[in-house]
Amino acid sequence: MFTNPVDGRRIARWACVLVKPHPHRGAKMSNPAAGVDSASFEKLYSGDTPKAPKMPWDLGAPQPLVVELAEADEFTGDVLDIGCGLGDNSVFLASRGLRVTGLDCAPSAVEQARARAAAKGVDVTFDLADALELEGYEACFDTVLDCALYHVLTEHERHQYAAALTKATRPDARLHLLAFSTALRGIYPDRHLVSEASLRETLGAHWTIEQLEAANYTTACTLEELQVSARAVLGDAANIDGLTAFPTDGEGRVLLPIWQLKAVRTAV
Repeated sequence: MFTNPVDGRRIARWACVLVKPHPHRGAKMSNPAAGVDSASFEKLYSGDTPKAPKMPWDLGAPQPLVVELAEADEFTGDVLDIGCGLGDNSVFLASRGLRVTGLDCAPSAVEQARARAAAKGVDVTFDLADALELEGYEACFDTVLDCALYHVLTEHERHQYAAALTKATRPDARLHLLAFSTALRGIYPDRHLVSEASLRETLGAHWTIEQLEAANYTTACTLEELQVSARAVLGDAANIDGLTAFPTDGEGRVLLPIWQLKAVRTAV
């Protein structure tokens, strides 16, 4: 996904979360206008923004890196898929017998995620929640998956988010995070690119980082489709030629450079 460098509120982000109480905990609603912009995502998922041929993150299947992690038994206990989008990662993890909660900001995304789970006969809890607070989810999770949410947050929001994840997890909980790296500079707005130093400083206050390495995020788009998406959202600011530098997989889908992080919750 691409963001207009002038208007940070315009179809800005790959995944985000709004606010809704945990169904069993009576949490209070937070300010829907706070934090990340949910309205742009709702328009996108509801089909109200027909500017690009497809959403670059909608594989209709789990992200291959998530599959690799699952096959390595990196997900255990109660799993939180934060910024779950259309829910394919959640559905995949639940199909392996895990208890999964997927949270996102857009009602249309949650509705479609529920439909995808139902179509596959998989039991997943999907709901709306505020990623910067996670009110009502205190000490609920043993593993967290962040598949391309972190990089859409501002630096201040990232600190809030890290603290919220700490509250929502149990001792020794595990975090798996995928975020755009600075290798995308010139393609994606700088404010949404994440450096290794930034990850270590911001998350290191709450989580013990065990692994941090460069990896590739599989998009749903061919090079031509991704160029159309970039041009549709960024207009003349789109560096579509720069996209040719990135590899593709066996299906012709563009692979974008990201950080892949594994961390364990610091005792509090």
